[in-house]
Amino acid sequence: MATVYKEFIVEADAAHVWDALRDFNAVHTRLAPGFLTACTIDGEGARVLTFANGLVAREVLVGIDDAHRRLAYTVTGGQAKHHHATAQVFEEGEGRSRFVWITDVLPDAMAAYIGLMMEQGGAAMKAALEGRPAPVAAA
Repeated sequence: MATVYKEFIVEADAAHVWDALRDFNAVHTRLAPGFLTACTIDGEGARVLTFANGLVAREVLVGIDDAHRRLAYTVTGGQAKHHHATAQVFEEGEGRSRFVWITDVLPDAMAAYIGLMMEQGGAAMKAALEGRPAPVAAA
């Protein structure tokens, strides 16, 4: 199983970053606008995301841990046999946070594509959380 690890600093308070991350169904407006263009909730409570590049993915919330500012989700359907991700926010001093996003995926060959998507998503998140315009995502 391949693991993709992304980490970035956000020039915003950890409580602010966590509030946006934990709002699972508003990811397209609060966390990664521009990278994500839509989020709908299906009949089973999963979020169905539409990405700027046209990709559609169904994500199921696994859990939210407020004490550790950690969220876990899995992607169902699609090309991956297995896709599980966590995102966690850490304080990095006053007005600063560290965002850690880890995805485990099978088959291993999907890691490069997932890594690119996470890189683009991370840039959109950082911009949104810092109150800047979202970068333009590559197709």
